[in-house]
Amino acid sequence: MTTLFHCSDIHFGAEDRAALDWFAEEVRANKPDAVIITGDLTMRARHREFAAAGEWIHNLKAPVTVEVGNHDLPYFNLYERFRHPYRRYSRIEDKVEAEINLPGVSVVPLKTTARAQLRLNWSKGKVSGDALRESLRTLRSLPADTVKLIAAHHPLVDADTRSSGSTRGGLKALMALQEAGAAAVLTGHVHDPFDIERPTGSGSVRLIGAGTLSERVRENPPSYNRVAIDGRAIDVEAQYMI
Repeated sequence: MTTLFHCSDIHFGAEDRAALDWFAEEVRANKPDAVIITGDLTMRARHREFAAAGEWIHNLKAPVTVEVGNHDLPYFNLYERFRHPYRRYSRIEDKVEAEINLPGVSVVPLKTTARAQLRLNWSKGKVSGDALRESLRTLRSLPADTVKLIAAHHPLVDADTRSSGSTRGGLKALMALQEAGAAAVLTGHVHDPFDIERPTGSGSVRLIGAGTLSERVRENPPSYNRVAIDGRAIDVEAQYMI
């Protein structure tokens, strides 16, 4: 059996220190095969926030992949936002949008953030043609018997949570990913966990959302998802800090 810990929206700068310590202890005690962080490591993409996030991630002592969240693109330096949006990730560069391959299970990244959009709220999701093609190419290169998971920041379609991802191109992407063999899409952004099965026309795909480990809680306390994969079966259980 493969065990993955899925967390999101840590928001260093508005982090919940007790929640971070709790999660780190969960990783230490349970030794998951990998940790998936689906974006928003920081609150304002400041250098000191990335430095703190990098130190915390290195101390987890587990394989980690990190998706880029909308809060992780530079807010106050537009030149850097457009020309070098990932520069501040330097300490964990090898983990950003990194594919994870375990025996029988693979995690494939899908970028859903945008440096700019033709709408006022740039925090919402967008799946570009290039990003989708890259994820599809990777999915199709994997062995057919692999359980294929997608990791992204924004939910590709809304999941009846208090907040919305409003992801442009999300439904089209979801259908294409399912046809390419994706069994589930793991996301964050909305700060509340969810687990639903979504029909796509040619089948269905699991939509799994993680809560937050920050002070910016909404309907639920700080949490992460424990994802257990046994054969083709995927079992998801949200773990709440009490």
